[in-house]
Amino acid sequence: MANVDTARNTRQADKSVPSTTEQASTSKVTSATRTPGEFRSLEWEMRLRDTLEIGGLWTRDAKAPTYEELRPYGPRETAGFPVYKDLEQRLLDAVAHPDPEIAHVMAACAAYAYSGPETVSMIMARMGLQDNQCRMIQTSVDAMMIHSTAFLIQSKSGRVGILCYRGAEPHDAAHRLGDADREPERIAYRACHPSATVHAGIYRNVRATRYEVMNALRHASDRHSVRTSLPNGSPGLDLGRVDGRLEALYITGHGHGGAMAALMGVMIRHERKYREALGDRLKAVYTYGQPMIGDPRFAEACERDEFLHDNVIRYIYDRDVVPHLPPSTSGPFRHFGREYRYEIPHIRNVVADVLGRSESHAGGHTGEWRTGGHPAGQVPHLLGMPISAPAFVARMIPVARSLPAVYSIDDHLPHHYLSALTPPGVQNEFGD
Repeated sequence: MANVDTARNTRQADKSVPSTTEQASTSKVTSATRTPGEFRSLEWEMRLRDTLEIGGLWTRDAKAPTYEELRPYGPRETAGFPVYKDLEQRLLDAVAHPDPEIAHVMAACAAYAYSGPETVSMIMARMGLQDNQCRMIQTSVDAMMIHSTAFLIQSKSGRVGILCYRGAEPHDAAHRLGDADREPERIAYRACHPSATVHAGIYRNVRATRYEVMNALRHASDRHSVRTSLPNGSPGLDLGRVDGRLEALYITGHGHGGAMAALMGVMIRHERKYREALGDRLKAVYTYGQPMIGDPRFAEACERDEFLHDNVIRYIYDRDVVPHLPPSTSGPFRHFGREYRYEIPHIRNVVADVLGRSESHAGGHTGEWRTGGHPAGQVPHLLGMPISAPAFVARMIPVARSLPAVYSIDDHLPHHYLSALTPPGVQNEFGD
């Protein structure tokens, strides 16, 4: 353990490793003289290269930097740092959702999931999960359009876990909209209804990493670190046990990552083996800009599940188009869970600007979160011009954003959700 975590550079070297050892050319490196726990850099590079060339499952582990590392000058803790000093206990004690502080924490986690495990672990330490451990699980199969990345963050005591799914890269979202108008393939999901179907792409992306995610959750439930030795199966590197078993599990994600998070919540609730193992530990699912997952029969079955109805929390920022996908031309899809929309009074803000009342934009909070009376519906059709042209006009003329037909891909960016969900008095996720 000491040779893994005492020095920062050594810890960084241990964080990245492909877990698909059958893809590695290990025969090229002689291991007879290797001491227990030693993993030669040449062998590591060969395994990483082969994994990236071929594709497949690989993992990266990280341990959060200490507060001394995060704040090398000045006091280690201040009034605003960490953001929530008792975050682990808040996550354990929460009984009603949505909780505004937990929504903020999950939004930060989902937003930074577009980076790597070192950054995710660092941000969650700043938010209040000091000395957390993080495992990234990733797989890709280009021909099957599978690009699945999950992060499992484990609190220092081991009692809290956050499972976060990365969405599609925001700068690729506009290009993906061009493909969204084609009828998406559906796949049967009979666990909640005998004839229910879900979006096949979302289902496959969840399933591609689910077994490794469940293995990590099993380790957490057995009071083990979610991180493993490097590479998988290497002797001599025991990352040890944690003080407590997993008691509270939260799942989150932005965009398509939010859809994966919600579907994973359904799987834990409706597949018996997972319900028996984790059902009573799953506390809530928080998603941001999530598209629809399944058909109306699937959504109705989820709504009949009291937990999914009350504790799947969906946030929609203003005119974000992604929650309205797939379009109605792709066949019927429907949301489930509780919906909250951030509504910005564009006309009022424009008038305030004209009158010189710029304080209406103080802090970037120009709207208000409201409970959705009806879940977001499907856009009627997705053609390039009907989406991009109104969004461009809306950027140039803010009052145009109040028109009911205008959707925006810009509103899908994760920083909008994070800013809108930052509680009053909290400056930012860095604790500054």
